[in-house]
Parts: sequence; C-alpha cells; structure tokens
Amino acid sequence: MKRSVALAAALLAGLTSVGSAPGTALADGGGPGYHDDRKGGEYHHGDDEGAVFVQTNKAEGNTIKVYDRDEDGRLTKAGEYETGGLGGFTIGAPLDALASQGSLIYHKGLLFAVNAGSNTVTVFGVEGTKLHKLQVIWSGGLLPVSIAARGDLVYVLNAGGEGSVQGFELHKGRLSRIEDANRSLGLHNGNPPAFGTAPAQVKIDPDSEFVLVSTKGANVMFSYEIGRHGELAPNPVISDAGNTPFGFTFDSEDSLLVTESGANAVSRFELEDDGTLDQVGSSVPNGQLAPCWIQRVGDYFFVANAGSSTISSYRVNDDGKLEVVKNVAADTNGGSIDMTTSDGFLYVQNATAGNVQGYEVNEDGSLKLVTTVEGLPKFENGIGMEGIAAS
Repeated sequence: MKRSVALAAALLAGLTSVGSAPGTALADGGGPGYHDDRKGGEYHHGDDEGAVFVQTNKAEGNTIKVYDRDEDGRLTKAGEYETGGLGGFTIGAPLDALASQGSLIYHKGLLFAVNAGSNTVTVFGVEGTKLHKLQVIWSGGLLPVSIAARGDLVYVLNAGGEGSVQGFELHKGRLSRIEDANRSLGLHNGNPPAFGTAPAQVKIDPDSEFVLVSTKGANVMFSYEIGRHGELAPNPVISDAGNTPFGFTFDSEDSLLVTESGANAVSRFELEDDGTLDQVGSSVPNGQLAPCWIQRVGDYFFVANAGSSTISSYRVNDDGKLEVVKNVAADTNGGSIDMTTSDGFLYVQNATAGNVQGYEVNEDGSLKLVTTVEGLPKFENGIGMEGIAAS
C-alpha cells in the first residue's frame, strides 16, 4: 500500500520525543491490565458467570458501574465505584464524548479506566463484582482516551494538545512510567481537542513489537517499535489507513481490521516487520453510518455504527477476504458506541439511550438480545458515558 509520504513528513517534523512534564501520582499501587478482544474466540455460552463494567465519564466525578452477568448473559446491578478522577470530552462530539475505543480495559483481575477530565488513569483490583481502587496516576499527557496493555507493559493514549503516548511498566503489582516512552503525535490540537482530529485508539500488536495508534483527522496510523524495556522508537512508521480510521483489532498475529468511519467501511491490513501497514483487498462498506468500534467474538467481527444505531457483522472467509455477514446484525436504537465481549456474549454501550444491551452470539454470527440495563448517563450537552469492559 502506498504511504502518505508528504503527510508523514509533515507529521514527523512536529514530533518530539518527550511530551508534557511529569505530574504527581495521586496514589500508589497498581497492576497489569490487558483487554484481549480475542477472549470471545470460542462460543462458551453458559459456562460461567462474570461481570460487565461501564464507565460513566461524569464530569463532576467519573465512576464505574458494575453489573453481575449470569450464565445466560443477563445483567443485574451490583454497585458503583468512584475512580478518583473526572470525566472529559472532545469538542463537537456527536454522541461519543471521548471519541475513542478502549477507554476502559480489563485483564486478569484488574480494571484500567481513563479520567479524561483530570489527566489520570485509575487502576482497580477486581474481586467478582467488587472493585478495590489501587492507584490513580498521571496519564503522561492531556485528556487520556484509550489504554492498551500486554504482559508487563501498559500504554496510554492522550488526545489533548499534540496528542501523546505514554508507556508504563508493571512490576510486582506497581505501575511506573517508563523512561523514554513518551512520544508526541504532533497533532497540534487544542485541549480538549476537536472530535474529528482527536486520536482514537492505542493497541499493542500480539507479538509485543509495536504500539499502534489510529488518528481520525490525519487518515493514518502510527506504529512505534517497542524497545527491550518498553521504550518507544523516537519516530513512528506512518501508514495510510483509509478514510477516518477509528477502532481496530487484530484477527491474527500480523493482520488487523480497521473501521473507516468516514467511508462507512472496514479495511484489513497486514502489519509488516518494519511496522508498515499494507492493505489487503479493498475496503468493505456495510451500508451504515459512522462505523467506529469493532469487537471480535469467535470468527466474527462486530462493528458499532454510531450514526445509524446498528451493529454490523464481518468475517474473514476461507479465501482470506474480508466480507460482510450482515449489514444490520442488530438495531440498537440508541446511539451505539463501544462494545465488549464475555463468554460468547456481546455487550453494546448505547450513548443516547443511556443503556447497555447484551447479545448472545450464535455460531453463525447472528445476534440474539438477552439483556438490557437502563439508567446510565445519556449523552447530553457534549458529554456522556463511554467505556465498557467485561470479566
């Protein structure tokens, strides 16, 4: 695939190795957290119970609402916990305040939440449906909107100002900033940034070789090579990534699917050894509006279309080609944004309706609504809930 050479040169000219000056951690402690969206790789319905976590992103004080999940996928209220930080927003957001994927992630008993309004990240220990606040730490920049983790490495994407990525090391349950792991994206936004120019997601590839970042306004993705101790390469590889790339997830160790919210489509890319992204085939439209979030469950990939309040389903067929399974696998009627999966169930956060819907994913990729929980903050006056994860 052709690289955006001129754009890359312009962006790289504005890159710096270190972002804003360090802040002060508000508390100590912490631990590893990685939401592996391949978790639903098999269809296990009814094997066990779990929990679903929803970030309210309230400006006056961010909280996490916890729901118990039974073996049939149904949710019941189990509690609400303060993060110790403030919710935030991007300017001009149509219904998703943080304009991102991955603002709340779970892995192996720990939950990570961004506090966009106070430039911090909170780490909770999870015990069933109970949360124990372990740490609130500076995010390394302005307006954190997405988190990625794998092994003992955690990276936070900050959307405000120039935009930045900050790396953290996990050691004996403690989260600490990695020297030489703060990189500016050179986006030259304000704080808060405009919805359309804010970066959308950070993720670590399955081989832990690169940190990837999607940038909506620039139509490119950044790939930072990860050093031996988690430090990041001074400059990223910058690749074309379609029309307004937003959410992305891996379908294999070196292949990823990216939503193109400006083209109402999904594209597939190969991640090369040098960090370049090469497109595989053409973008595949779904006939819906503003596909932004993508979640894998088994062999299927589900896309939340915020503009049409629907969920589309995709798969990679036996010939290695990306195809639409159903343009409308579900009609949520509520402003669909972020999603999560647990034990073969798909949970969808609906921003304008102020609810979460849970769907059973059948072996043919079809969806069956099994639960709806109401009473969550609706998107109003430019801010609303965003962020969902599950155990």
